[in-house]
Amino acid sequence: MNPTQPSSIEENDIILGIGMGPLRFGATMDEVRTLVGEPEEIEESEDDDEFEHQAWNYHEDEYLLSLYFDREDDFRLSCIETDNPGMRLFGEPIYGVGLEEIKSLMARHGQKEAEIETMEEGAVRLSYEKGMIDLYFEEGELQFVNFGVFIDDNLEVQWPK
Repeated sequence: MNPTQPSSIEENDIILGIGMGPLRFGATMDEVRTLVGEPEEIEESEDDDEFEHQAWNYHEDEYLLSLYFDREDDFRLSCIETDNPGMRLFGEPIYGVGLEEIKSLMARHGQKEAEIETMEEGAVRLSYEKGMIDLYFEEGELQFVNFGVFIDDNLEVQWPK
């Protein structure tokens, strides 16, 4: 994000299915470049990846913002990953919060069906398929989230209006 822009709470507000702050799913690469500038790094998907995509990585202070653009979606913004300590979900700060508190927050907002998986390195992933969000915990505290545009039962992308 452009260092001359004032940082605001809204900038870090995650809105499921919509985006984060001014970043909206469905934005073109040019629109994203206008909002947050040039990425420090662009990663191309591996040849054997099921979905061809680009990940734009922004390293800000001590945290990372990764924006994903899938080829099959005409390289429109379809997924965001961040470990920003200021991130908020449903208006509440979530960084460093425990698993049970996050499950409770999600349940209060109609997201009750979750899957929990312990990863190889001991991290825990809490996934809400309906909300298209994965929350990753290390040593019991939320460290980063990955969330994307909604997809309906027919696997059609539901771009925000």
